[in-house]
Amino acid sequence: MTVDQITLREIQMPLVAPFETSFGSTATRRMLLVEVRGEGGFGWGEVTAGEGPFYNEEDTETAWHVLKSFAIPQILGKPLDSAAAAAGLFDPIRGHRMATGALEAALWDWEARLAGRSLSALVGGTQREIPCGVSIGIQPSVEALLDKIRTEIAAGYQRIKIKIKPGWDIAVLERVREQFPSIRLMADANSAYTLADRAHLKQLDRFYLMMIEQPLAHDDLLDHARLQQALETPICLDESIRTLRHAEQAIEIGACRIINIKLGRVGGFTPARRIHDCCQAANIPVWCGGMLESGIGRAHNIALASLPNFVLPGDVSASRRYWTQDVIVPEVEVTPEGTIQVPQAAGLGYEVDRDRIERRAIRRETFT
Repeated sequence: MTVDQITLREIQMPLVAPFETSFGSTATRRMLLVEVRGEGGFGWGEVTAGEGPFYNEEDTETAWHVLKSFAIPQILGKPLDSAAAAAGLFDPIRGHRMATGALEAALWDWEARLAGRSLSALVGGTQREIPCGVSIGIQPSVEALLDKIRTEIAAGYQRIKIKIKPGWDIAVLERVREQFPSIRLMADANSAYTLADRAHLKQLDRFYLMMIEQPLAHDDLLDHARLQQALETPICLDESIRTLRHAEQAIEIGACRIINIKLGRVGGFTPARRIHDCCQAANIPVWCGGMLESGIGRAHNIALASLPNFVLPGDVSASRRYWTQDVIVPEVEVTPEGTIQVPQAAGLGYEVDRDRIERRAIRRETFT
């Protein structure tokens, strides 16, 4: 297998509504798409980095630079035994996993298409249908949040995640639980607290949350272990888990009881599968987080979430929740029961709308 052409495209897509977390609000996504070609086939990947270095150190500009200058030269024109082997070629690049992960994911799609297999089957997925939840950003008012929750429950979603931060947490969750006493509910802090907030966060126990996601620093394990000892509510780690070793250490010291696996954050399918297997062996359930992806990244997430230890509803929701028009056909849809059917067609299982992508592209560069 040899890739002889790689194209980077930056597209801009306005969200249906701004999405706010503890570190800012996003109204328009700048996304990098990676297309690989070779052996008569092609594959697509998506960089999930944000517009600024706030979720992690990566952003749209750094990802373009790292791909162009370092990652693409590792792949272009060089024989590959498989897409799985590509991850090792990126080991000399420290960090920047969202950049290298997009190229790695494109190679998996390419290999799956060449083999006439679904991406889910190639990565080892066993589930034909995955459970879905939704992530709701910080709203202008509690009433607006309650209305959003009603809408998502009516749409069938199996789990509701709300973003929290100091000043938008305990009182908000009280209102949510008053209105929705039995829904599967979780809170995502995006590193908004410190261990000094331990007593404050202890109040979350009375809301019977599925989990609180990443309450402390984005690169911390030790303080999370101390906090987990004080809480009945399970802690889920997100930003802190970037490598297999991070997952092993977190499990060893009891820093969490659940792990969120994001394909971009860990660098693609090969490292994601290793983290999945580690968690499965330790009886730590996992779920697939989202990064406001287009349909290309969303299709990759569906394939990832078909692995057997993805037993909790993830953030893989319908395209229409985010975009007036997605870049894949058909768009991702959720059943009335709050599930997504895992596509069985070759590769991603969705057709990439090249014309739509080209209309949204603001820059492109091809490497041969």
